[in-house]
Amino acid sequence: MKLLIVEDEPSLLELIERAMLSAGYVVETADDFISAETKIIGYSYDCILLDINLPGGSGLDLLSKLKEMGRAENVIIISARDSVDDRVAGLELGADDY
Repeated sequence: MKLLIVEDEPSLLELIERAMLSAGYVVETADDFISAETKIIGYSYDCILLDINLPGGSGLDLLSKLKEMGRAENVIIISARDSVDDRVAGLELGADDY
């Protein structure tokens, strides 16, 4: 299973990456909007772990782009933003979980 982890907090990104690698997943990472967008356009993933607050843009915009492209990647939002409105917005845009 190939994962993309999109997270701008270096220590959290490293922790998630190590956990996923030790579980046997193939992992790629992105720490800002532009690098995440580049990877999403150029590659396919089985699952994307997606932060909302990113340098250069919003993870929700990346989620919208995925859906506009007709991509079927599973998306799990990982974010400190956890208000009901944030959760509803992410799920309505097509995230599989928040």
